[in-house]
Amino acid sequence: MISTDSRLVASVSRLRPMRSLYAGNATSVMQRGWLATRSSNWLVILSGFFEPIFYLLSLGIGLGSLVGAVTTSTGHAIPYAAFIAPALLATAAMNGAVYDSTWNVFFKMHFAKLYQGMLSTSLGPLDVALGEILLALLRGALYAVGFMIVMQALGLTLSWWALLALPAVLLIAFGFASFGMGITSYMKTFQQMDWINFIMLPMFLLSATFYPITVYPEWIRWFIQAMPLWHGVELVRGLTTGDVNIAMLWHVLYYLVMIVLGLILTTRRLRALFLD
Repeated sequence: MISTDSRLVASVSRLRPMRSLYAGNATSVMQRGWLATRSSNWLVILSGFFEPIFYLLSLGIGLGSLVGAVTTSTGHAIPYAAFIAPALLATAAMNGAVYDSTWNVFFKMHFAKLYQGMLSTSLGPLDVALGEILLALLRGALYAVGFMIVMQALGLTLSWWALLALPAVLLIAFGFASFGMGITSYMKTFQQMDWINFIMLPMFLLSATFYPITVYPEWIRWFIQAMPLWHGVELVRGLTTGDVNIAMLWHVLYYLVMIVLGLILTTRRLRALFLD
């Protein structure tokens, strides 16, 4: 009887560290964030939805009439609008995820003191991290569905593989959101937060968004191919144009690794800041 009780106590002791990290209630964090966003921040969400559409109409349709067809990195010639549309879709996923996981998190962490209150309940740091990331994924899904409807109306989805672009966009948003929240936990001032835009802008401009990566010298290509947005652009572009190949699994693997590392970073930072 004593040995049985000892094993039971040992099992409970092993479970306690996991329970302190995750209580299985991340959806409550996401629902709270969605209600707050819907009531006070919906204009920001709306502006984020129209931004890639404006780029598509001005560059894809306007400039595209002058550019004509573009040859992709795999040698396929497609209309210029069909070339940049999936890149803008991937960028919209990145922007939405980064905004929710950086500026919103920065405010909640340093001004609203929201996470201190959450972590004083049964919620663990992994609940908070997953809840905020789910909120970013919800926003990314809204952007993706709306933008894909516009692409379909303009005849820019060239393959049935485009149906998989939605889960691909969610994967992109998940990767950026998981890392964004962890990085924001190190930021102390608004001036430091400006570094996030400093990093995102060159990723947006250089990640084969508006022209093929083959225009760059080889040493610059290696640098671009190490950036996460390039993998997202190539993944979504391959699906919407039907240029699907086994190499696309590397893009998926890149984001899976990014998600795991980002969740570990964010969970440890929240625990170190508010629980230790």
